[in-house]
Amino acid sequence: MDQDLRVGEDATSLPDVPSSVQPPQSYPKWPWILASFLIVIGIGIAIAWPITVPYYTLSPGPVYDTSDFIEVEDGFISDKGELFFLTVSLKEANIFEYAAGRLDNRVTIREREVIRPVGVSQEDLRRESLDLMEQSKQDATFVALTKLGYEVTFIGTGALVIETIPDSAADGVLMPNDIIVQMDGHTVAFRSDIIDQLGDLGIGDDVTFVVERSVDGSSDEFQEESLELRLGTHTEDPTRPMVGVLLGNNEPIIEFPVNVEIDSNNIGGPSAGLMFTLQIMDQLTEDEITKGHRIAGTGTIRRDGTVGPIGGIRQKVFGAIDAGAYAVLVPAANFEEALEAAGDDIQLVRVETVDDALAFLDSLQ
Repeated sequence: MDQDLRVGEDATSLPDVPSSVQPPQSYPKWPWILASFLIVIGIGIAIAWPITVPYYTLSPGPVYDTSDFIEVEDGFISDKGELFFLTVSLKEANIFEYAAGRLDNRVTIREREVIRPVGVSQEDLRRESLDLMEQSKQDATFVALTKLGYEVTFIGTGALVIETIPDSAADGVLMPNDIIVQMDGHTVAFRSDIIDQLGDLGIGDDVTFVVERSVDGSSDEFQEESLELRLGTHTEDPTRPMVGVLLGNNEPIIEFPVNVEIDSNNIGGPSAGLMFTLQIMDQLTEDEITKGHRIAGTGTIRRDGTVGPIGGIRQKVFGAIDAGAYAVLVPAANFEEALEAAGDDIQLVRVETVDDALAFLDSLQ
């Protein structure tokens, strides 16, 4: 039978549509809109992520066992207690890291100029940091050996200028690779000698440096010059004076009676000095100075045994807590700020000298 529909025929004569054939379904549009929105957000984050803002973030860094870094000839390695040195993770922030840091109590935000002044490259900053670590290792070895009665020869040969900060007092006066050997008539053996003398000076004071400067860029021929400059304002503290240089130590003359190897694994800064000192002494002492405890700590070390302040103390205390340390040794100058971070989670030990640290360790059961 012809089933075509013709004019005038009843439409009911069409054959029944099988139940398995359904009209097209209409799907909701919101999943597609959401997916498109998320894709756009993802692309935006990918584009914005590499863009940094003029801030650095300081967050808790790795915690290291000093025995993994130090090897003393014929020394004893403790198999129970541990001496940890603490670090800070310093990172130039992008907008997302900056926002997250503002919401995280464990993170501190610092303006870029405070960490890296204008005109100072990341490479210059890195070089200064590594030089500070080298001095810290040498000073730690000196203090540890002299505390144990060894005779040590350690002669500084001046402070090395790494770079000058644009528009600072040193700009146009001092030059990279100058070796500062005198400051206002006082001998400069190490960079720390300049820092010590600046403590007695104020903004606007005139200073005279005697430097050894290479002749025609030659590294093996030097001439001595006397240079004057007027101290400016420090970038971190407007009440303190600043020369405006990144300094390292010129190669010192060192004769240690004991072979001490410290591999710092490209970690920079001077703040491991105290803990390096204690680890060297521990390896040269048959009794374990930690009494089997896990002790963390931070602080610079000077050749007279003084423990100096460090940066990022809050982050370092958080790191010690995360590492499960029994106590943390803290420089006296950082103690009040460290208390705020520690709360009741860890014992803090205030130290002004290496003798304070040794007295605490000796008191342990």
